[in-house]
Amino acid sequence: MSEMMHVTEESADRDITKNWVNSSRFLFYLQVLITVAFLLGATYKLYQQRYKGHPDVVVPDNTLYTPKYK
Repeated sequence: MSEMMHVTEESADRDITKNWVNSSRFLFYLQVLITVAFLLGATYKLYQQRYKGHPDVVVPDNTLYTPKYK
């Protein structure tokens, strides 16, 4: 009977609902890991969609600052 109680106490020590110190530490590190993963993913997605340069745009002469008329 005491062996059964001893095994139950050991598993209760490792149970996340019973040991608040270890579970809060685990949840804190899990939150930090998820936040870092989200930030890295968002940064990579923004990097993929970055502005890649100045395109050659044809501007009609009559819409310039000093327009040229025919």
